[in-house]
Amino acid sequence: MTIESVAIESLGMERLTVESLAIEMDISERDISEKAAPLWSAFDSMKASSQFMGEATYQERLNDLRALKRMLVENRDALTDAISKDYGNRSWHETTFGEFIAVMGAIDYISKQLKRWMRPQKKKVDFTLFPGAKNRVIPQPLGVVGIIVPWNGPINLSMVPAATALAAGNRVMIKMSENSRHTSKLLKELTPRYFSKNKLIVIEETGGIGIEFSKIPFDLILFTGSVETGKAVMAAASRNLTPVILELGGKSPAVIDPEYPLDKAVQRVVFAKQFNAGQVCLNVDYLFVHKTQLDEFVRLMKLESKGMVPDINHADYTSIIDERSLLRLEESLQDAKAKGAEVINLCDQEINHNDRKFPLHLVLDAKPDMLISNRETFGPILMVHTYGSKDEVIHHVNSRQKPLGFYVFSKNKKLVSEYISKVMSGGVTVNDTMLHAFQDDMQFGGVGPSGMGHYHGYEGFMSFSKMRPVFYQPHYNPMSLLKPPYQNWVTKSFNLILKLKS
Repeated sequence: MTIESVAIESLGMERLTVESLAIEMDISERDISEKAAPLWSAFDSMKASSQFMGEATYQERLNDLRALKRMLVENRDALTDAISKDYGNRSWHETTFGEFIAVMGAIDYISKQLKRWMRPQKKKVDFTLFPGAKNRVIPQPLGVVGIIVPWNGPINLSMVPAATALAAGNRVMIKMSENSRHTSKLLKELTPRYFSKNKLIVIEETGGIGIEFSKIPFDLILFTGSVETGKAVMAAASRNLTPVILELGGKSPAVIDPEYPLDKAVQRVVFAKQFNAGQVCLNVDYLFVHKTQLDEFVRLMKLESKGMVPDINHADYTSIIDERSLLRLEESLQDAKAKGAEVINLCDQEINHNDRKFPLHLVLDAKPDMLISNRETFGPILMVHTYGSKDEVIHHVNSRQKPLGFYVFSKNKKLVSEYISKVMSGGVTVNDTMLHAFQDDMQFGGVGPSGMGHYHGYEGFMSFSKMRPVFYQPHYNPMSLLKPPYQNWVTKSFNLILKLKS
C-alpha cells in the first residue's frame, strides 16, 4: 500500500468524492453513458486525491519515475511478447530498441534533470518601477492528465508521456488502442502492483471508449494518432476547455542532394522503411532524388532492401497491424498502378496475407489524384519524385500541409540551412531519418496539421506543468506613493520615467 492510500484511509477518506473536496461540478448533471462511468469514477478519485494530498515532492516524483522504470524492466519479456501478439509478429529488436531502450533512457534523463527542472526560475524586475521586488516562475502540477496512445508504439508512446507527466507531479490516466489488446490487458494488470490507483491507471479500449475519454475534463490531454481522430479529440476536449497536445502525422518528405553519397542515403532510407514495416508516423513518406540519379537510386534500393529484408516472412520483419491496414496499402498500390505510376516490388516476394507481411515497394511517377499522394502511407511503401533544383523541392513541400518530419541528406551546410529555413516541419533530421525524436534533451512535436504542443525533455516538463508566475512585493512599496490625488512631483516622476524609457 502506498503512503498516499494510507494517508487517505487514516482519515476515513477512502471514498473521497469530488463534492467532498468542493470541486465545482454537479455530478448529477453529467450525461454519463454506462461504458464511461468507470472512467469518470477513476477521474473523480484522482482529482479528489490530487486536491487532498497536495503537490508531490521531489522525492515522491522521483519514486514514481523509478517505479515506472521498474515496471518495464521487471516485465520486459512479457510486454515484448504481448506487443508481438498484437502485431501478429513484431521484431524483437525493434521492440527492444523502440519501446524499452528508448523509454528507459528517457526516464533516466528525466530523473537526472528533475531537481533542476523543479526549481523556481528567477525573472527580471524593472527596478525603476518595482524596486526591491522579486519575480519567480514556479512549475506546479496541472492535476490529472489523460494520455491517448496509438498501437504502433504502445510502450514508448504511453510511458514517455506518463514519465513526463509524473515528473511534473500529475496523476495520469492512459487509454490504450483497440489494436493493443494483449499489451493493454497486461499493462492494466501490472500497473496496480507499482502505483496507487489514484496515481496511474491504464484503460483498455473496449469500443467507443476513446471519445468518452476525451469528454472528461482533464487538466491536459495528450493524443497521438491520426489527423481525423485528433480533430475529434480536440472537439470533445473543447467542451471543457481542456488543453490538448496533438501528436499527429502526415506525409514527411526527404531530399537527397546529388553531391551526397547515394549509397549511404539509400541505406538509411531503407532502414527507416523496413523498421516496424514503415508503421511509424515520422517515417519517410515520399522522397526527392535528383533526376540524373533515379536509375542508380532504384538499383541501390533493390540491393539494400534485399540485404536488410532477405525474407519478409522472417521474424525480424514486422507484420502489418491488421487486415484493414494491409488492404489499405494494397489498395494504394493498385490505384497508383491503374493511374499510370510505376510500382516496384523491392523484395521480389508476394504479399503474405495470412501473416500480414508486406514487401517494400517504390512508387514512381505518382500523380496528384492518386490515393498514395493524398493520404499518409504508414507502411513499407515509398513514393519517389525526381527534381532538378532545390526550389522545386521547396515549392512542392510548401504547397502541401506541414509535415511532422523533414529529412535532408547533404554535406553542404549552406544548402541544409536553406532547406531548414524555407521548409517548415515539426522537426528535422539531417543525413538520416526520424532520429530527432529520440533525443532526450529536445522537445518533440508537430506543427499545423501534423500536431501542436511538445513533449520530451524540459519543454515536455513545462507542457505538463503550470509555469506559474509569482510577483513578490517588498514590505516597503514605493509605488504606494504614486497614488491620487496626484501631486506635481508625481507628474515630474512620470515624465522622468518616460524619458528614461524613450
